[in-house]
Amino acid sequence: MLSLRLPVEIEDRLSNLAQTTGRTKTYYAKEAILRYLDEMEDVYIALDRLEKPGKRWTQEEVEQQLGLED
Repeated sequence: MLSLRLPVEIEDRLSNLAQTTGRTKTYYAKEAILRYLDEMEDVYIALDRLEKPGKRWTQEEVEQQLGLED
């Protein structure tokens, strides 16, 4: 369970969107959080890989290993 206070401007925008679309404020809050989490997880994965680089393969190497050469 999560509880948070939003600034009046954000609360008003959220309420207007919910009323206009017939969805709940909770629906839009969850959607916004999920989208943000997806983006932030990708960012941190990318940063981690930049800081700890592993083996890199070229497209040609991958195709060769998979037997997909033309």
